[in-house]
Amino acid sequence: MNLDASPSAPPRRTLRAGLLGLAVLGLAGAAFVVRRPLMMSAPRCMAGRWHGCFDTFNGVVLMTLVVLPLSVLVAWALAHRRRAAGAGRAWRRSLAEVGMVHGTVPFVWMTMMPGGGAGTVPARVSLVPLRDLVTMGALGIVGNLLVFAALGFFAPMRFAALASVPRVLALGAGCSVLVETAQYVLQLDRVSSVDDVLVNAVGAGLAGLASRRWWRTADRAPSEPSRPAPVAA
Repeated sequence: MNLDASPSAPPRRTLRAGLLGLAVLGLAGAAFVVRRPLMMSAPRCMAGRWHGCFDTFNGVVLMTLVVLPLSVLVAWALAHRRRAAGAGRAWRRSLAEVGMVHGTVPFVWMTMMPGGGAGTVPARVSLVPLRDLVTMGALGIVGNLLVFAALGFFAPMRFAALASVPRVLALGAGCSVLVETAQYVLQLDRVSSVDDVLVNAVGAGLAGLASRRWWRTADRAPSEPSRPAPVAA
């Protein structure tokens, strides 16, 4: 018996199951904290009514949580199909694709909700950096950090071309510019602010750093077999 042998590390499946369990507990805890405002929108959302559900923050958050099992099922189906086809990293690629959509669309939807003066109030632009951070408040800053956080977290896991911090920042900033431009063009009674772009990009970059160990690397082409050196006569 070898007494010097170190104890074996826990299997990867056990570690993944533990992380998944912690994530589920975190989501359940967050849902418990905000259960009351979410339940205010539940009757209208369950009835499929637009007003009071899809045009409110509480309704969008509630529907995001409700369709979470469906997103997990879609990720499982994609991974199962890829594994059957012999593709590598099936689960990682599938989770990244579904996670990008499920974690980004609701936040973009909320940022595109029109205000009370939509269509009548002139479009407003704020191009002075850091001026609007004071008026955002803690809740506004956290919300802006989360808008493209899922995109920044999962995009480098799916696309090797995005596997760098500057590119993730550029991705978040580019998507934010599109959203701010749409708010201005559609006159949604919202302020198109450069600070929103900066905070959105920072949120994407921080989320990308959190997933850095799982970033996808460029697929390498199989190297040609080396030829034996000619023997001198």
